[in-house]
Amino acid sequence: MTRGISVIAAAAAAMLGAAACASAASITLIPSEVGPRVYGQVRGVGMVVWFDITEPGIAKSLETAGMETTRWPGGTPADAYHWQTNTMMQCQEHPFHANAHSTFDNFMQDVAIPAHLDTAIVVNYGSNRDCNGGADPAEAVAWVAYANRTKHYNITWWTVGGELWNRNTIDMHSQGGNPAQYAEVEATQYYSQMKAASPIPIHVCVDVNPRFPNWDSVVLSRARYDCVEMHYYAQGPHVDDERLIRNGALNLTKRIRTLKEELAAAGHPDTPIYLGEIGSTGGRTGKQTQSIVQALYAAQVIGEIVDEGIPRATWWLGYSNCYLPENGGDFSSSLYGYQNFGGGMIFSGGPANNCRASDVPPLGTLLPTADAFFVTKYFVRDGEHVVGVRANSLPDVKVYASTYRSGYALLLVNRSENQSVSIPVRIEGRSSGSGGTIVTYDKQLYDASAHGEWLMPTVSALPPWQGSVTVNLPPWSITAVQIN
Repeated sequence: MTRGISVIAAAAAAMLGAAACASAASITLIPSEVGPRVYGQVRGVGMVVWFDITEPGIAKSLETAGMETTRWPGGTPADAYHWQTNTMMQCQEHPFHANAHSTFDNFMQDVAIPAHLDTAIVVNYGSNRDCNGGADPAEAVAWVAYANRTKHYNITWWTVGGELWNRNTIDMHSQGGNPAQYAEVEATQYYSQMKAASPIPIHVCVDVNPRFPNWDSVVLSRARYDCVEMHYYAQGPHVDDERLIRNGALNLTKRIRTLKEELAAAGHPDTPIYLGEIGSTGGRTGKQTQSIVQALYAAQVIGEIVDEGIPRATWWLGYSNCYLPENGGDFSSSLYGYQNFGGGMIFSGGPANNCRASDVPPLGTLLPTADAFFVTKYFVRDGEHVVGVRANSLPDVKVYASTYRSGYALLLVNRSENQSVSIPVRIEGRSSGSGGTIVTYDKQLYDASAHGEWLMPTVSALPPWQGSVTVNLPPWSITAVQIN
């Protein structure tokens, strides 16, 4: 299997000037329309304690994809995890385990620090070591103190529990899954104590889910918090390519806006929203998770959350185990793709963790969704801001725009499986520029994986331009355009 970044001539990706288009399709950037601040920390990925994070090359792969943030030690399993001993208790018959190599310090030293990742931690709220009651809050407090006072890791994002609104989560308190009890325990035994344990300011988040307003209304009005952690999976056990590509990211935006309304109603309108987990399906994973389809969805997710001013997000997840057709995921011919494995991971873990050597590329290989993140690092730059954009006659193309250093950047997602499109791009108030960069990942590059060739996005130079820049979007493609 081969892998490489292709740097191609600018003429293959863009043409200069205001040449006539076959249709009325066009894009106009409107710099005078200033939108939300852009946060680089939306390009993040969660990591999990059951995978051996000391495997060589993991940090390098995350850095290559442009990740800026990570999350540890996982979601629901965090409520059975005891960080000091790196052990996972089998509470409520959950079959979780912790890899002996994946200690907190190994994670920081082998992954987070060398990959320059800002880390978020989920502390155990749900269970004690005997699985007969809730976690000891002192365990979370000690973790904060160890991370920031003893080791000086300067971890500033902490969440109390993982998906406590979920009926399948681990909550051994006397009223498991009760929002009032969660809010009371968090407010009286976690919040102030965790903040006092850190020599630097930290954010303490609570679990929310705008799909469950009865949970959110209680927690948001009674808990103490600096931020809220929300999760989003676009589909359940029934997956569909067209539905995911067309509606998945847009429905996330609706969910975010509902949460903003809930926060305003609770008197906390400016509370930061952390998207701690994002994925394409909350059911058993199949081949869609490893195809260009999920990559197209992921790119739109980045565009949508940038437009919404979200400060932090982590995809679920970086490295994990494979699910094979016999494990129950969807591998039907109605879904596009070639892979005989599924999984939440967006980087290859190699032939381990139920992954067959004949199926997967070498450890550290960027899978299609990680390729989408690679493209978006040319669009998302911390400290920039969203700008207005007008797209004409482009029903299949999602368009996002922001400032980028002294120029501008576009993120373009062509959602048509079979049609390419050529689009003139103009900038109000600008008639020329010194050039730029175009980065593309598309269906043709992905299709090479059918033969064991995992190609990365192409990167090309944009030469000086006059009047407009015409960008060519291949079918099912993700393109970032930096215009100077």
